[in-house]
Amino acid sequence: MKHNHLFTSESVTEGHPDKVCDQISDSILDNILKEDPSGRVACEAMVTTGLAFVAGEITTSCYVDIPRVVRKTIEEIGYTHADYGFDYLTCGVITSIQEQSPDIAMGVDTGGAGDQGMMFGYASNETKEFMPMPITLAHGLTRRIAKIRKEKLVNYLRPDGKSQVTVEYNEGVPKRIEAIVISVHHGSKIKMNEIHEDMKKLVIKEVVPQDLMDKNTKIFINPTGRFEVGGPQGDTGVTGRKIIVDTYGGVGSHGGGAFSGKDPSKVDRSASYMARYVAKNIVAAGIAKKCEVQFAYAIGVPEPVSVMTNTFDTGIMPEDRIVKLVRETFDLSPGGIIEKLKLRRPIYRKTAAYGHFGRNEEGFTWEEIDMAEVLKKAIK
Repeated sequence: MKHNHLFTSESVTEGHPDKVCDQISDSILDNILKEDPSGRVACEAMVTTGLAFVAGEITTSCYVDIPRVVRKTIEEIGYTHADYGFDYLTCGVITSIQEQSPDIAMGVDTGGAGDQGMMFGYASNETKEFMPMPITLAHGLTRRIAKIRKEKLVNYLRPDGKSQVTVEYNEGVPKRIEAIVISVHHGSKIKMNEIHEDMKKLVIKEVVPQDLMDKNTKIFINPTGRFEVGGPQGDTGVTGRKIIVDTYGGVGSHGGGAFSGKDPSKVDRSASYMARYVAKNIVAAGIAKKCEVQFAYAIGVPEPVSVMTNTFDTGIMPEDRIVKLVRETFDLSPGGIIEKLKLRRPIYRKTAAYGHFGRNEEGFTWEEIDMAEVLKKAIK
């Protein structure tokens, strides 16, 4: 969009019930991949008051103590006291695991995709992370909330929390912050004015560039008034229910598939990572200012049935030439993606909170821009 408009994205902390489930699922996946890099995992979790339930299809040569992994994950997130409404020591853990269907395995074993579907990746030059600004700032706020809780800069925060950022765009360029929303899970004795002051001073001021804020920027902190009942006690959580938080904050398209709890033979996850890798390298190469990439697969078939790019009229060449360049430059088979991005490693737990993209951290191989020079040479 070239006209002036507002765009909003949200993020949630690692203690949000849905994110608890994503981290449980990916912790189980990591523990299996440590011992069995070829293990097949499709693991779902649900949490509610006093209970964590894990179900799925797992085929592996190793043994993993799933209840122990679940409790350890909940402890590391910060649910360590009964007063929080959820406690790693006393919550029940129920598991229901079976093997992957042999009908699916038959196609995957030969290098085919683990399912049909379409996957999208996106990149933009509007931030140094090659991400949309609203989701970048929203993640920055929730990570900062978690940091001050863990470092005990304040003593009343509990693990659950949310942020939301509205950015005003002018001719497609972010110009200012229209609104910021922060909701933090807290103890019963703290006064709201203290939370307001702490969030402004210790969170917003530390994350949001002050030149993007003005006298008209609206700030809402715990807008309902109180947030004492939170986490799984306040809201049932389920794996895969924060797919927009996990990706681009609503910018671009989404194929609908969640990531967490899925081993890389599942193209819902691996091909989405590859689509981001391709889109980011296209933007880093200067071929476009923003780019969306779509892949589509048929179950059991190695090559994608379609490849699409959309540069939103910012590309330096026609879309069909970019698609040809992508197909010639990147191996888009599931096996090729897994090898290129080194996906058979226990790297997934840390992806399960604060977004899978825009993070230049160890293990996030799909964030590298090592193919940008290759693409530049190919178009000369």
